[in-house]
Amino acid sequence: MVQAYILIQTEVGKASAVADTIAKIPGVIQAEDVTGPYDVIVRAQADTVDELGRMVVAKVQQVDGITRTLTCPVVHL
Repeated sequence: MVQAYILIQTEVGKASAVADTIAKIPGVIQAEDVTGPYDVIVRAQADTVDELGRMVVAKVQQVDGITRTLTCPVVHL
């Protein structure tokens, strides 16, 4: 299992709607609107890195109101 944080920037006023929509995507553990340089932070999981990448590109980035994403895979050192 691979997990990652997805940091999302949104259009002004869209953070809450983006977080609500993303929270319904299979594989998303949590989606929260936050303050700071990013508007939404998501924790997601998938069986492989490739599946995680497909989820981000095919599902998360397609949500209306998103302007930029940054995916940070979790590593266990």
